[in-house]
Amino acid sequence: MNRTNIQKPIESLNHYFAILKGIEYSFSYKSLNTPAKAQKTLKNMWIEHDKISRKTKNESTGELEKPVETSFSYLDLKIEIAEELFTRCIFCERRCEINRNKEIGYCGVQNSKIASEFLHMGEERVLVPSHTIFFTGCTFNCVYCQNMDISRNPREGIFIKPNVLANIIDEKRESGSLNVNFVGGDPCPHLLYILKTIRLLKENIPIVWNSNFYMSKEAMCLLDGVIDLYLTDFKYGSNECALRLSEIPDYWDVVTRNHKMAFEAGDMIIRHLVLPNHLKCCTFPVLDWIRKNLGVNVVINIMAQYRPLYGAVNHYDISRHLYKEEYLKAIRYAQKLGFKNLI
Repeated sequence: MNRTNIQKPIESLNHYFAILKGIEYSFSYKSLNTPAKAQKTLKNMWIEHDKISRKTKNESTGELEKPVETSFSYLDLKIEIAEELFTRCIFCERRCEINRNKEIGYCGVQNSKIASEFLHMGEERVLVPSHTIFFTGCTFNCVYCQNMDISRNPREGIFIKPNVLANIIDEKRESGSLNVNFVGGDPCPHLLYILKTIRLLKENIPIVWNSNFYMSKEAMCLLDGVIDLYLTDFKYGSNECALRLSEIPDYWDVVTRNHKMAFEAGDMIIRHLVLPNHLKCCTFPVLDWIRKNLGVNVVINIMAQYRPLYGAVNHYDISRHLYKEEYLKAIRYAQKLGFKNLI
């Protein structure tokens, strides 16, 4: 396998780079005892999940230890829980509670469909070449969405059986991909499908969750122990902006909670797209919160790629391109706060 493109490690991404070097992590404790069939209720499965998810530290290294694989793995248990949740879906914080086998919620997703999959060279340099899998459908409705053609058209794309996609991921890994990168739209509605695919992988490969971070707490618990690197999209510093521009209620509480959970669970790169006229209400509060809650070593990508697409022209504040000075103010503010890993 050609891995000459691996970049110099960033200390905050130790787990990700360890997997690139071939260190394997597995999913479950050897003491795992699944509930008897008659007692395998959702409540009992969550109780078992919570027992397993309690991580312990290696006394000599201080590193969090991963559990040992068994015949019925932690990942199997996660899939069973996800299958149950699929019948009254609460994968995202909208909590539609519909049976996804029969109905569709806000995201519009029933069967997971893939718009495209390829080796992406445009992601952060520590990730490329990244095997990026774009799903259709999304939990947001951003008026300036760059992927509107797939995010608002969940019936587009094609269905690929999990075993077939797993083989494709393995083949891409053999040809040089550094990771598999689940994105969209948003991967959240496809959580069950993604877990089933991951279970079938043969290659040891870092799993990247590239998301708007509006997952439910339950979904975050299912991702814990599976995802190696969270590639987050931290958009807004206020609930008002999120509701007006992306139709998202309670954005701040949900997304900040999920960033804390992800920070404890795996490596993280936080993306923040600077919006025109949104430095004071969004960019500065987002950076302030990150510094206070996650520290200055977290990896941050402050992005200047905003374009006034689709419905953005109908919103005076974001109806133009970002000024260079606005972007530079965001960078200077982050530097003033002392962030050490701006990429």
